[in-house]
Amino acid sequence: MKPTRSCLAVSLAVALLAISAAAQAAEGPPAAPVRPVTDTYFGTPVVDNYRYMENLKDPEVQRWMKAQARYTRKVLDAIPGRAALARQILALGGKDLRRDQFTRRGARLFYQVMEPGANLPKLAYRDGIDGAEHILVDPAKLAKDSAHHFALDWFSPSWDGRYVAYGVSEGGSEQSVLHIVDLSTGTQLAESIDRTSDCVVSWRNDNRSFFYLRYPKPGPDTPPSQTEYNAVTFVHVLGQNVDGDADQAVFGKGVSASLDVPEGQGTYVLLSPDSPYAVAVANHNMDDAPNTFYVAPLAQIDGAATPWQKIAGPEDGVTGVRLRGDRLYFMSEKGAPRFQILSVPLDRADLAQAEVVVPQGANVIDSFDLASDAIYIAERAGASFQLQRVSFDGKDNQAIGLPFAGTVASLTTDPRQAGVMFNLQGWVKAPRELAFDPATRSTTDTNLIPPAQTESDQIEAHDEFATSYDGTRIPVSIIARKGVQRDGSHPAMVIGYGSYGTSMDPFYDATWQAWLAQGGIVAVAHVRGGGEYGDAWHRAGQKLTKINTMLDFNASAQYLIDQHYTQSKFLAANSASAGGILMGGALEIDPGLFRVILDDVGDSDTLRDETEPNGPPNVPEFGSTSTESGFHGLYSMSAYAHVHDGTPYPAVLFTTGANDPRVASWHMLKMAARVQTATSSGRPVLLRVDYDAGHGIGSSLSQAADQLADEWSFALWQMGAQGFQPQQ
Repeated sequence: MKPTRSCLAVSLAVALLAISAAAQAAEGPPAAPVRPVTDTYFGTPVVDNYRYMENLKDPEVQRWMKAQARYTRKVLDAIPGRAALARQILALGGKDLRRDQFTRRGARLFYQVMEPGANLPKLAYRDGIDGAEHILVDPAKLAKDSAHHFALDWFSPSWDGRYVAYGVSEGGSEQSVLHIVDLSTGTQLAESIDRTSDCVVSWRNDNRSFFYLRYPKPGPDTPPSQTEYNAVTFVHVLGQNVDGDADQAVFGKGVSASLDVPEGQGTYVLLSPDSPYAVAVANHNMDDAPNTFYVAPLAQIDGAATPWQKIAGPEDGVTGVRLRGDRLYFMSEKGAPRFQILSVPLDRADLAQAEVVVPQGANVIDSFDLASDAIYIAERAGASFQLQRVSFDGKDNQAIGLPFAGTVASLTTDPRQAGVMFNLQGWVKAPRELAFDPATRSTTDTNLIPPAQTESDQIEAHDEFATSYDGTRIPVSIIARKGVQRDGSHPAMVIGYGSYGTSMDPFYDATWQAWLAQGGIVAVAHVRGGGEYGDAWHRAGQKLTKINTMLDFNASAQYLIDQHYTQSKFLAANSASAGGILMGGALEIDPGLFRVILDDVGDSDTLRDETEPNGPPNVPEFGSTSTESGFHGLYSMSAYAHVHDGTPYPAVLFTTGANDPRVASWHMLKMAARVQTATSSGRPVLLRVDYDAGHGIGSSLSQAADQLADEWSFALWQMGAQGFQPQQ
C-alpha cells in the first residue's frame, strides 16, 4: 500500500528520532565505576554494582551526581518545544486562585491560599466565610537567596483561634521547625522547635499549651534508618522552653518503663474540646493504616507517670479515631474490608464490646468526622463519592446531595458547631469548597474557592476496565479532549500508584491540559495495592502479592493499545515514590510495551529500604529482608535487582530531589547508573536532580512546572512528536 503523507511524516520523524538518539548516545552520560557487592539472602545471592552510591556524602558520588545533572540539563534544554511547554504549564498551574486545608475554630477559618502568580502557598485566616482574608505566614519571604526556598509543612490553631502553631522547612526537606504566631498582635512568639517533621499538634483547652511530636536528636553514630524514627510526644507551654529541649515527654517508646509502646515513626496525642480524655497514637508510618491506640484522662497526663491504657493494636484494624465527650468513635477494617464505624465509652474502652454505629455497606468508607450535630462520612462509591450524615447512635441516616460526581475530601468540622465543610472535585471539575447546613438540610458553595478559569468543557473523563492476567477487572480513568478518535495516534500517559491502600480518586490538575493540547491522553490505572475497593484490594497488591500491582498497571497500558487509543511507540508510564515499583514493572516485565518511563523519586532498590531514614516505617507495607517471605516479596518488587544487561529498554528519565527525606536520592542514582549500562536500545537514560527539592512535597509552582516540562518534552521527543525534535 502506498504510504499517505501523514505516514511519511511519521516515518521521517521516527528516522530523525533515531539519528537524534544516536547522536546523544555518542556523547553519553558520565559513566559510574562498577564495584560489586554481593549479599546472600536465604540462599539467594544478589549483586549490587553501585552500593557505594548510598553514601551520598562521598565526594566521588557527588561529582558523578552533578555531572549526570549537567548532562541531563544539556539534553533536555536542547529539546525545541521544552521552553514553550514550561511556560504553558506554569500559566495553567498558576492561573486559578486556590484555597485548601481548611480548619474551623468557631467562625474563624484557617487555610492555605495559593494566589494566581504566586510560587508557594501561604497560611491565611478569616473570620466567617465572607470575612476579609489575612495572611499569617508567607514562606516566600523566608528565603535568603533565589537558590533556596522555604515551604509551609503543616499548621494547627488553638481552640480559641488566637494562636497558630505551624512548621516550615527548607528546600523540600520536610525538616520542619515549629513556630507560633499570635493573631491578636500579629507577632511571632519566641518558639523555635526543630525536628518536628510530620508534626501533629493538639491544643489543650487552656489555649496556652499543646502536645506535639518531636524526633530524637541524632548523634554521630546514629544510623540513617533511626534518624526519623520513634518520635516522642511532648507537652509545651507557650513562652516556656522556647526551643523545646526541656519540655516534658508524655508518650512514646522509652518514656515510661511500665508502658510498652511499639517501635514506629511517630507518636501523638489527640484531643477534643468537649472531652475529658486523651487518645495517644503510636503510628508506625504516620499514615491511616491500623495503628496502636491508648487512652488516659486528660487531667492525669503527667510525664512518665501518665496512666495510658492500651485499647487497640494493629490486629484490631483501627484506622481513624475521634473523641466526643466520654465516647470514642473509630473506623475499623477488622471483619469489614470496606470499613465500619464503631463506638465505645472511654472509661471502659473494650473494643470487644464496641457498638457498631455504621456497619459495612456496599461503599467503601473513606473518612469521617464529628460535628456537634452528627457524624459526617465520605464514602467511595465506584468512580465517585457519596456524603452521609449519620446520628451518633447510627439510627438516622441522610444522604447529602452533591452538585456533581467527584471526590469528597477534607471534611472540616468543629465539634462545638453543627454542619460540615468539604472539598469536591473531579477529573474535569475544579475544586469547590462546599458547606452543608443541617438546619436547612442544604448544601451551598461557600465561594471560598473562586470558579476556575482553567476549567474546560472541551475535556471529558470516563471509566473503562482493563482485564489483568488473572481475570481481575482494573478500573482505568481516561481523561482526554472530547471526541478523541481511537486511531492509535495519541501520546498516552499512564499513571498509577498502588501502595498503602491509597486510592487514585478523581482530582483536578489544570496542567494536564498542556499534555492534552498535544493530542495526548491521561489514563489513571486503579491497580491493586490501592484502596479503591477497600482493604482486600489493598492487600491483593502488598508484599508477596505486589506483582499484581505491576501486572495490573501493564494490563491497563495494553488496554489502551487494544482499544486503539494509542500504540507502544506513543506510550509513557509515570509514577512516583512507592510508584517506583510500578515503574520497575513497566520497564522490565515487557520492555517493548512503553516507549518512555518517567520515574519520579522512585523506590527502586526495595531490598535496601530498611537502611534509609524512611525505611523501617515501611516494613508493614512492603516487608523486611529479615524474614524469608519478606525477602522474596521485596526481591520480586525490586526494580534495581531485575535490570538485565543487553536489554533494549525504553527511554527513561529518573528524577530526584537532593533533600528527599522519604526515598533517598541514591535509589535514583543507582537505578540510572544500572540502566545506562544495561540498555541496548540506544534510547536515552537520564538522571534529573533538583538540589533545592526533596520528595516533591514543598516544591514551588515553578519547580513543579519545570519538572513536568522536562518530563513531557522528553516523552514527546522520544515519541517523535513534531516540534520536539532536537536539531542536529
